[in-house]
Amino acid sequence: MIEITLDVMMARRKKGLMELADEIGITPANLSILKNNKAKAVRLETLERLCQALDCQPGDLIRYLPEEQEEETK
Repeated sequence: MIEITLDVMMARRKKGLMELADEIGITPANLSILKNNKAKAVRLETLERLCQALDCQPGDLIRYLPEEQEEETK
């Protein structure tokens, strides 16, 4: 399973949902889907904008959980 850890990075950078959505040019609703780990896909362009706005690397926003760990997080 791929987990989006956008909420963690937003908290570290003290950026709110509305502020970040405006900064990267997507709707707050779409950013919320990403933030709540409900997205089925992420455009590389969106990932790049997130990295720029949050001053981070893609690996700071995305992590892979093997199946064994996936079961533990449910």
